[in-house]
Amino acid sequence: MKMRCLFAGLILLGFAGGTYAQDERSTEIQTIFKASERKVSHGGYAGISVGYTQIDGLGVMTVGARAGWIIDHHVTIGLAGKCLASSVYLDRYWSGNEGYYLVGGYGGLLIEPIIWPKFPVHVSFPVVIGAGGLALNDRTWRNYKWDYDFYDVYDYDYFFVFEPGVEIELNLVRFVRLAIGASYLMTSDVHMQNVPKDMMNGFNGTVTFKFGVF
Repeated sequence: MKMRCLFAGLILLGFAGGTYAQDERSTEIQTIFKASERKVSHGGYAGISVGYTQIDGLGVMTVGARAGWIIDHHVTIGLAGKCLASSVYLDRYWSGNEGYYLVGGYGGLLIEPIIWPKFPVHVSFPVVIGAGGLALNDRTWRNYKWDYDFYDVYDYDYFFVFEPGVEIELNLVRFVRLAIGASYLMTSDVHMQNVPKDMMNGFNGTVTFKFGVF
């Protein structure tokens, strides 16, 4: 392996030397790769999303947000996150009538390649890599009394997140896009008492409005 690396390095050095020798009288610094004369454009957007998934067989609504820097129309790099918007009551893992509400969310780095971005309808492939957290509470924010109440947390845990997806984007107007997509959420094991470790893994459907300079 070391010999291969050394051989490759010698080839690169020889190529660079040959390039310089072709025009040694020039005062301009010679390079192996010439810079493109085409100007690279930059943009960005902020978006809000509403989604649907299933957790432990229950239908769950999610809400999310994302923001990113668009490089030359074709790649977005930014941040994205989602949280559980509807109540998820789990009661089949404990005896009697006892049960707990599942609350939480996740987020992280967003990398989004975009195919044919200038077409009215095109495709993007968002990928989120990050972390999240879940908790089992005795109540949700819907019946939480902010003046004197407090959450009684039964258990909680944090987890790693990897979520690849695909979206169909529609250029509604110059500064607004509508994205309809699907993704598959994969997490590390969730270590909370009595609930499945892969409870969060599954497909997600999402509708996102994006506002920005594309």
